[in-house]
Amino acid sequence: MQDNLPQVITIDGPAASGKSTVGLMLAKRLGYLYLDTGSMYRALTLRALERGVSPQDGAALGQLAVEMDLDVVPAGDATDGRHYTAMLDGRDVTWDIRSPEVDAAVSAVSSHLEVREEMVRRQRAFARRGRVVMVGRDIGTVVCPDAPLKLYITATAEQRARRRWRDRQQQGHADDYEVILADVIRRDKIDSTREHSPLRAAADAVSIDSSERSPESIVETILIMVTGDPSGAKH
Repeated sequence: MQDNLPQVITIDGPAASGKSTVGLMLAKRLGYLYLDTGSMYRALTLRALERGVSPQDGAALGQLAVEMDLDVVPAGDATDGRHYTAMLDGRDVTWDIRSPEVDAAVSAVSSHLEVREEMVRRQRAFARRGRVVMVGRDIGTVVCPDAPLKLYITATAEQRARRRWRDRQQQGHADDYEVILADVIRRDKIDSTREHSPLRAAADAVSIDSSERSPESIVETILIMVTGDPSGAKH
């Protein structure tokens, strides 16, 4: 890839909008690092739940965030459908951080200023390396407001709940669709109304509705923006 490509591409959007799948595919096509920042908040949430720290205790959560040993690396040869491997304190927690318990608490955990300050510090360190696709909820607005390309991917709550329900079914869980839909709506409200770094599209972000589109078609659209070619080749 040539040097005139954007060195940082941000993708924000609500839960289950498809932003992680699109971000991973885009990073692979461009040969960029893929960083799902939501996994960082999920790992902290798992750590808090295991240690009995309340999702409402910002000071204690902030300290956990500073102390935790977290690494997010490529999935490699994994065959279980993962997009990456999350290592927390030396153990693989890739699927543990996708549990309903973590789903229910992660928005509250990530709402605290102490937590977000530490996570933003870590995320900006990744951005400084360049050639990275960063996915989250406040990447274009807070973490990397000067990124040359910002995207905001969304979908209807119903479509997002169906995606999450299918994922849980494939993992062998018998979750109820209506319960998942209610949780998606609840998380949207928390994420969009929190005091620190609320979920919203950056003023200069390109918005894409993924409700009726495949990840492949969205990636092709983005590649045309970046390279002028849906294959990702720069002319």
